[in-house]
Amino acid sequence: MTEKTLELIEWPQLCQQVSTFASTSLGARAAQHLPLATEPAGSQALLAQTQEIVALEVDYLAPLKFEGIADIGESLARAERQGVLSGLELWQIATSLAGARSLRRTIDQYPDLETLGALIAPLRTYPELEKQICHCIDEQGEVMERASEKLGALRAERARTYQQLQHTLQTIIQRRAPALQEPLITQRGDRFVLPVKATRKDEVPGIVHDISTSGATLYIEPRKTVEMNNQLRALLRREQMECEAIRRDLSEQVAAVKPDLEQLLDIVTILDIAAARARYSLHIGGFCPVWKEATPGPAVMLRQLRHPLLVWQAQQSEDATVVPIDLVIQPHTKVVAITGPNTGGKTVTLKTLALAITMAKAGLFIPARDPVTLLWFDQVLADIGDEQSLQQSLSTFSGHVKRIQQILTQATSESLVLLDEVGAGTDPSEGSALATALLRYLADHVRLTVATTHFGELKTLKYQDDRFENASVEFDDRSLSPTYRLLWGIPGRSNALIIAERLGFNPDIIEQAQQLMGGKSDEFNQVISSLEQQRREQEEKAQEAAQLLSSSENLYRQLEQKAAQLRDREQSLKQQQEQELQQELAAAKQNIAQVIRKLQRGPQTAQAAHRATQTLEAIAQTLQPQTATLQPQGFKPQVGDRVRLPKLGQTAEVIAPVTSAGEVTVRFGLMKMTLGLEDVESLSGEKAQPSPKSPPKRESPPPDPASPDAPMIRTSKNTLDLRGQRVADAELAMDEAIAQIQGPLWIIHGHGTGKLRKGVQDYLKAHPQVDRFEFAAPAEGGRGVTIAHCR
Repeated sequence: MTEKTLELIEWPQLCQQVSTFASTSLGARAAQHLPLATEPAGSQALLAQTQEIVALEVDYLAPLKFEGIADIGESLARAERQGVLSGLELWQIATSLAGARSLRRTIDQYPDLETLGALIAPLRTYPELEKQICHCIDEQGEVMERASEKLGALRAERARTYQQLQHTLQTIIQRRAPALQEPLITQRGDRFVLPVKATRKDEVPGIVHDISTSGATLYIEPRKTVEMNNQLRALLRREQMECEAIRRDLSEQVAAVKPDLEQLLDIVTILDIAAARARYSLHIGGFCPVWKEATPGPAVMLRQLRHPLLVWQAQQSEDATVVPIDLVIQPHTKVVAITGPNTGGKTVTLKTLALAITMAKAGLFIPARDPVTLLWFDQVLADIGDEQSLQQSLSTFSGHVKRIQQILTQATSESLVLLDEVGAGTDPSEGSALATALLRYLADHVRLTVATTHFGELKTLKYQDDRFENASVEFDDRSLSPTYRLLWGIPGRSNALIIAERLGFNPDIIEQAQQLMGGKSDEFNQVISSLEQQRREQEEKAQEAAQLLSSSENLYRQLEQKAAQLRDREQSLKQQQEQELQQELAAAKQNIAQVIRKLQRGPQTAQAAHRATQTLEAIAQTLQPQTATLQPQGFKPQVGDRVRLPKLGQTAEVIAPVTSAGEVTVRFGLMKMTLGLEDVESLSGEKAQPSPKSPPKRESPPPDPASPDAPMIRTSKNTLDLRGQRVADAELAMDEAIAQIQGPLWIIHGHGTGKLRKGVQDYLKAHPQVDRFEFAAPAEGGRGVTIAHCR
């Protein structure tokens, strides 16, 4: 883009605004002249930098900090010429190295930031050099004593000499106080002197270094301190030479790595510019643009586009508002003719489009509604504003013609041309003909042309050539002022006579003007007015539809909230019921535990086990179902099915077919029970289908003592004591016991070293007839007993 075009679209002002977001002086200066990409790939790289910094600072909440970064370019150049850098310059180099390393550390934490990661990959921060400088130089740029042993010794000797000199002078002050104008020590040059009264100078023999203005005071260096002053001065000179030697050595180290430090400055500056672009883009509410490729859809899509400079101005002033415009240009469109009244926003539209293209090339987001799609233009050429020049004897028309000729010379088939008031400044008929010919030429030779005009003839080009498109800035007939809105597909109509009539102009003159214009112009304006009215009606209907949609969305959100509240309430009730059920189950378990303990203390026979089972069934009868819901009938449990026992609040496995009496035998945990079909239900809540002629429930016969399923609690038959045995012997014993039993097997292995316990459980894990195993309850041996459930 030419400097002339950049000035016309006010690009320098935008760059100045971006520079205020830079963190370093280097970045601020560079941001005032933002580089523009010359190809889409370069623009994509700049936009990727901006996107990743936005992600870093907004999504990851890890803003880039440029603390310590200084402009060390001149220092590096002087070090390369074997100059000795000052302490402050060396300190700035050290802080710049530390700042660059901090930036790299921040970016390295997020591997998905590929563009920034590639940018900082060649960064070298020389921590050894930084450490050496910080060891020798302090924040004020002074060389510290620890920089060298010689410097430390010189400063210690100078301090001793200074103390001796001060002591001697204080002694003279005490002895010769009447001869002194004031009892204090002062300096003249680099010599310590005393203020002696001129009338009593002989009482303090020495060298006079200065006389007061009145002549009443002589500043005398006492003879006793001359040698100490000389020694102090010599030590100071030697100290300065040592400091210079230290700074020279550090400067040589800096010069040795100058290329890498210059690259560091370049990378840090690029990062600072990218951060400034990101922060500015967020400030104006921009979205990342996408360059149009060979895909369907508009070639340029800029909806709700706002002029960035006006956005900035509006943010500074609370009362100011920015009216957005829509620029949606189809791929086949080559020329857009914008018509409308003066001060209606036509020129601002041209500048806004040009700035949007330029911002995308510079890696900036665009203040428009997402998505933002743009065509790639190799250059933007503009003729905007008054080109009148008194020095070159050019009229406004001549200035425009000269500028347009330059544009025609520079334009290519990939260029964007912006023309403001094309053909203006001369005879309307000739100007209109020239503008028509020019736009047709540009339609054949450039990618896109956007022109503003007042000529009515240009409005009809759209109906002769489908490469042309009309747009107009809206004008409010009632308020007699522009709305600054851009209307597409509708040409602007003449408002001169309407405005004059509304302002009370002489009706006779207006009527005669209308007669001179003829009826065609009036009919054309009426057609345009009708189109504008239809557009307004469509916009009102669209607004009503949007309001209805918003109301529906609000209602939907309210319903969702109420549904969520109902779900929460239902969950709360379920939790309450579950708690009550658990309390009842806990009481039942206590009763069951008492029954088991009684059985263990009494005779361990099948009859005793049967009596315990009957007691457990009685306990089950005392439990009432938590809910009484109507469930579909028809469930018939089969062997192996899992069923729910509502009265006990447990799930069990069916281990025998349903009898003709309508009874089913189930097993849960360590217990086996025979229940009526009415006492079981499926896991989905279906009630079991009762037998049509179910006789009264009868007691189940006592289990066969020889049956392996009979013992439901711990007895001597289902208990295996392995204490004191080796693992191999224990495995043989367990194999025999498992082969003879079905149900729980109590294996006593004791605590000991845990080796036998581990061997037992490893064997049970691999045994095909063992469903599962667990440690016994604390009352039954705890971790010294393992219960194996055998099939």
